[in-house]
Amino acid sequence: MRFLIQRVTEASVSIKDDIAGKIGKGYLVLIGVGRDDTEEIAEKLIKKLIGLRIYADEAGKTNLSIKDVGGELLLVSQFTLYADCRHGNRPGFTTAGEPARAKKLYEYIVDRCRTEIPRVECGVFGADMQVSLVNDGPFTILLDSSEL
Repeated sequence: MRFLIQRVTEASVSIKDDIAGKIGKGYLVLIGVGRDDTEEIAEKLIKKLIGLRIYADEAGKTNLSIKDVGGELLLVSQFTLYADCRHGNRPGFTTAGEPARAKKLYEYIVDRCRTEIPRVECGVFGADMQVSLVNDGPFTILLDSSEL
């Protein structure tokens, strides 16, 4: 499982000009589910996501979490985080999770994050979405379950 986390001052996801989700200060998280991922793996990444201290404290050190600053989450499914570009110029996606299972895990992640963070918005799994953001910093982090 992979979470691409972007600290933002605002972000939104739209489908055919209709806004599906919109946040202010917080994280835009692109979520890729691999074929061997489980709820247990999702739990580890959610815990790390919520606990990341990437907001500045009074001394200017990145020492505060999203909960500490009252931040929001925008969660967007993104199977292309599993693109394999080792051969040729056309990416392969054989390591991405099977769609029905990936959707179930994505929905699990959304539900679990809603128990931790007061405002959680999301995209629509499998939809053709347009994502807009103002990256704060910029500050972007990739969490990969194979590295935790």
